[in-house]
Amino acid sequence: MTDYAEDQKNEIEALQSIYPDEIEILQEEPQYMFKIKVVPQDAENFPDHAMSAEIQFSYTSDYPDSAPLIEFVSNDNMDDGQLDSLMDLMKTQAEENLGMAMIFTLISAVQEHMTDMMEKAAKDKVEAEERRVREEEEAERKRFEGTRVTVETFMAWKLKFDAEIAEMRRLKGYDDSAAKKPTGKALFLSDNTMNDSDVKFLQAEGDTLEVDESLFENMGDLDLDDDFDDDDDDDPDYTPGDDD
Repeated sequence: MTDYAEDQKNEIEALQSIYPDEIEILQEEPQYMFKIKVVPQDAENFPDHAMSAEIQFSYTSDYPDSAPLIEFVSNDNMDDGQLDSLMDLMKTQAEENLGMAMIFTLISAVQEHMTDMMEKAAKDKVEAEERRVREEEEAERKRFEGTRVTVETFMAWKLKFDAEIAEMRRLKGYDDSAAKKPTGKALFLSDNTMNDSDVKFLQAEGDTLEVDESLFENMGDLDLDDDFDDDDDDDPDYTPGDDD
C-alpha cells in the first residue's frame, strides 16, 4: 500500500533544498499547501519584460496518483492569455507524470515557457519599433516625392485640364483670335516691303550713298584664276584652303 503522506513529505523536503528562497509552506495538514515563486531564466537581461509568477500547489490525499490543485497567486508582466497557456501546460504535464513526484517537472516547464514568452515579448517590441520607424520614413519619403506620374495619370489629368479650360473660355466668351496674333517673325516673312535695301531707306530720308570708284579701277588687271592655278602646279600636294 502506497504511503502518500510519506511520499509527499519527501517531495516537500526535496523542493525546499532546490528552492530555498522561492518556496513557502502555507499548511501541512491535512495535506501540504505551498507556493513557489517562478522566475524565467535570464530575466535580468530583459528588464522591460521580466516575468514572474507565484504558483500555489495543494496536494490531494492520493497525490501523486492524482494531480495537485494549482492556482496562480500573483504575477508580474503577464496577461490572462499567458497565464492560461501556463495553466494548460501544467495540467498537461501533470497528466503525463501521474504516479511520480511532479512539482519540480511542472516548475521547470513553466520556467522554460515563461522564458520563451519573455524573449518573444522583447522581440515583438523591437520589431514594432522598427516597423514604426519604417512607416514614418516611408510617409516622409512620399510627402516629398509626391504622386508618381504615369502615362495614364498624365492623360487623365490633361483631359480634365483641357475640359476645364474649354469651359472657362465658354463661360467668359473667350475669343481665340486674340491668342492667334502673328509673331514678329511671321510679320517679317509676310511683308515684302521689308526686303528693300538700306539704300532705299537712306534715299527716303534725303541722304546719298557715295562710293569711291577709284578703288575698283584696276580690278580688270587681276587674273585671280591664273594665280590660283599656278599655286596648284607648284605644289602637287596643295589643296584649296591650305594657306601657310
